[in-house]
Amino acid sequence: MIETKERVLEMAYLMLEGRRTVREVAKLIGYSKSTVHHDLTTKLEKIDEDLYQQVKELLDYNKKIRHLRGGEATRQKYHQELQSQRPLNPESAYPLSYR
Repeated sequence: MIETKERVLEMAYLMLEGRRTVREVAKLIGYSKSTVHHDLTTKLEKIDEDLYQQVKELLDYNKKIRHLRGGEATRQKYHQELQSQRPLNPESAYPLSYR
């Protein structure tokens, strides 16, 4: 049980320290998103009520703005793809019969 308690507290502090998402904490600590979320929403409440309230506020905030993060990620993806494309040469873009 000591290992679990330490793990849960580490997850909570990592999350609050950098105002991270569950996904970011999971990547840092090496556990699945499901495990991190479960530990932070159920086990942490039994370990440290005050810390749980702080984490809950951050989880609620992240849930509230997740649609914005998804849109930003998509925008960045297409922006990078557009930047990596070579400019088209108008003469090579069409077969000879269309010139």
